[in-house]
Amino acid sequence: MPALSPSAFVKLARPHQWLKNGFVFAGLLFSQRWSDANTVQNVLLAFAAFCAISSAVYVFNDWIDRKLDAQHPTKRSRPFASGAVSASAGLGFAVLLLAAGLWLASGISSGSRILLALLTVYLLLNLAYSLRLKQVPVVDVFIIASGFMLRLLAGTVAVGIAPSHWLLLTGMFVALFLGFSKRKAETFHAPRSQRAVLAHYSPALLDTLMATTMTATLIAYSLFAISFESQARHGARLVYTVPLVVFGMLRYTYQVSKGRGEDVARDLLRDPWIVVTGVSWVGFFVLSRFWNQLL
Repeated sequence: MPALSPSAFVKLARPHQWLKNGFVFAGLLFSQRWSDANTVQNVLLAFAAFCAISSAVYVFNDWIDRKLDAQHPTKRSRPFASGAVSASAGLGFAVLLLAAGLWLASGISSGSRILLALLTVYLLLNLAYSLRLKQVPVVDVFIIASGFMLRLLAGTVAVGIAPSHWLLLTGMFVALFLGFSKRKAETFHAPRSQRAVLAHYSPALLDTLMATTMTATLIAYSLFAISFESQARHGARLVYTVPLVVFGMLRYTYQVSKGRGEDVARDLLRDPWIVVTGVSWVGFFVLSRFWNQLL
């Protein structure tokens, strides 16, 4: 039986993937209610709940794939595949993470039942993905995208606002873009180490799907930037963030063309241009609230 190593359990939880749960903060960012301590607390609890639940999903997925991962050139170093964590200990850890996530979600002051329902849907979708649906082309990426959409919805529930249709549309398209980009990046592996579903994705098809979802994202975000809803909340200034979004997506497409992008959370942080673009985009919303006072 392998010795219990805290670092192995941390690796199993994949904390660097928690960056994806940043979608939970979208509702807080667009509503500009970050000065309300109770709202911020609710959003932080929703974020922490998704971190725990998503880590539980990663543990379960690695447990299912442990034998295949052991034969993979890079995935064989994962805790289950390498034997650093036993199957029983890992599953027990997943149960603890699941319980922690549900407990955190129940702590928000409003909308806890809806948040628990969203987390349950997220969990069931990802279990279905791990067990079978990751082998079904297009369906696999839609499930990945649905995880981002559920995070967006959770953020609006925590803030206590109705989700913006523009936010949902843009979020859906960018999530699909990231999903198909992930599949494209995976094609750079040697054929024997590629996931089975890639046999159904030709390089030309993936290029088309990436271009389609990127175009849809840019159109949806641009229309949002000039919409009446945006004008009422942010004035005409939001349109100035469109170039940032265009640049960020084009830069990420470039990275994918070089074989990077399989691990979205890791690869986003490795490109300083994308990091600066993301920080600039967030900074706009923080500064826009105080724009009139600064002028």
